[in-house]
Order: sequence, then structure tokens, then C-alpha cells
Amino acid sequence: MAGMASYDPKIQSRLIRDLEPVVAKELDRHLAIQKNWYPHEYVPWSEGRTFAGPLNGDAWEAKDSRLTDVAQNSLVLNLLTEDNLPSYHTEITLSMGQDGAWGNWIHRWTAEEARHGIVLRDYLMATRGVDPIELEDLRMAHMSVGYQTPYEDDMLHTVAYVTFQELATRISHRNTGRISADPICESMLTRVAMDENLHMLFYRNLIGAALELEPDAVVEAISDVVTNFAMPGYGIPGFGRKSVQIALAGIYDLDLHLEEVVQPVLRAWGVMDLTGLSAAGEANRDKLSAFLDQTKIEAERFKDKREVHFERQAARGLQITRLF
Repeated sequence: MAGMASYDPKIQSRLIRDLEPVVAKELDRHLAIQKNWYPHEYVPWSEGRTFAGPLNGDAWEAKDSRLTDVAQNSLVLNLLTEDNLPSYHTEITLSMGQDGAWGNWIHRWTAEEARHGIVLRDYLMATRGVDPIELEDLRMAHMSVGYQTPYEDDMLHTVAYVTFQELATRISHRNTGRISADPICESMLTRVAMDENLHMLFYRNLIGAALELEPDAVVEAISDVVTNFAMPGYGIPGFGRKSVQIALAGIYDLDLHLEEVVQPVLRAWGVMDLTGLSAAGEANRDKLSAFLDQTKIEAERFKDKREVHFERQAARGLQITRLF
């Protein structure tokens, strides 16, 4: 990786220096438009009761939850992903540094992201939405492994990645709320999704500014990230099985990833319309274009398989709710 333009230490250092005014401007814009909110206001505390344990409460039972299995799985994945915030903070700090506006943004972002884990866990505990013992065991297992970016000490790749990741998380939260069949859950996740969208805009605008300074290096970073994208919670135990169920439910699947995450961000950056790229830059854009074409084919195949899945379920006499 050391030979790739976007990993060039000189380019990285120069961009961190030259983009600091942009970071400061974007932070000011963010603080002007975001609205503070309080996790405790979104939790139905009056529904809560003591669990089994030292306080001699009632053991959790599956019938306690008003959420469907797929809503439970999606909320658990979303919460466990938020729980790994200390690892994300560390990785982002290593890639961007803590000096000046960069550090101010990182700490603000971390504080805002922490709200998400707080409100999700409080909601699930107050409503007995999921098994608290299983949830805590999963949290311990996931955080014990932590998260390590594949783009170590690389600001460009990191910022490109979190642009897509923040938007993907927003959509996952939004759609989980929609299928939860609980107005309280939907209201809570709508509020969380608004934060994720603002974070995405910050990072998206930062990459937009970087494209004007180092287009070849940025296109390389974008191509690398898109063609190797994985959600940060991929290491959660049972992630594969749960993510398939979530995809089948239409909460987050390959088509949504392509049409509501990747393509809109690429259009906002004007990646396919950039002029003046070097031969290496053009090659990276060609790689990106070929990947998108193949992903579109794979997304169509998955939709066809999902239709077959629904038809088989319906044939068994099961009620199927079409989400999209």
C-alpha cells in the first residue's frame, strides 16, 4: 500500500494541513444546524421493570418483546455497532490527528455518536425488547475484539469510508424504525438517523474539497473504499446470519447500498465527470465503474432471490409484509 498515491505521507500531511480551514468551516456549519437532543426523552421509562438478578426482578422472556425477530436483530446489530465507538474514535484520531479543528471535530463527533448507543440500549432495556443477557454477552465479545480500519494512518481512505458508512447507518436506522411496528422506536431511530445524515454531510463535503486539491489520490481512495466496503459491525458474532435476514426484510440490502448510498455520494462528488485525471486516476475510476456495473447485476439477482423467498413463505401460509 505504501506505493499508492493516497498513502503518500507527503500528500496526507499536505491535505491534513490544507483542509483544516475546511474542517473548521464544516464544524461551524454543523454546530449551527444540528439540534441538541436528550436520549432520556425518547425512552418509555414507565414501561420498565426490574430484571432477574441481585434485585430479584423478573427474568426476560421472549414474549416480553413487542418487536419482531428481524427488528430485534437489526436493533442489536445497530446498537453493537454503536458500542464500538471507542475503537472508531481511536482509528479516526490516528488518521486525522487531534490538532486544531480536526481534534475539535473528532471529539464533537464522538460525543454525538455516544448518544446513539445510550438511547438504543435504554429503549431496549425499558421495553424488554431483547434478551439483556444475550445482548451484554454480545457486547463483551464484540468490544473485546474492537475495530481496526484496513486504512491505517490514512486520512483520505478513512474520510471516504465514513462518508459511505454514515449514510448506510442512517438508512439502516431509518428502515429499522419503519419495520419496528412501534411508534416510539421509529421516533427514536428517526432522531438518530438525523445525526448520521449530518455526519455524512460533514465527511462528504470534506472529500469534495479534497478532490479539488488531490483528485488522483482521492479517486483512488474512493475506488478502494467502494470496492472493498464492509460495515464496521461485520465482526459481531452472528453478523452474517442477521444481515441476511435484514436484507431479506428490505432494511438494508445490496440494492439500497448501491442506489441510496454509493450512487448519490458519487454524484455529489461528481466522480464520473472529473476531468484532468492522470492515467492512474483514470484507471481507478474505471475500476470503480466496472465494480458498480457488477454490483448492479448482483443486486438484481438478490432481488430475484428475495421474490422467490417471499413466494415460498406465502405458499406455506405465512403472512408476508412487503416493505419495499
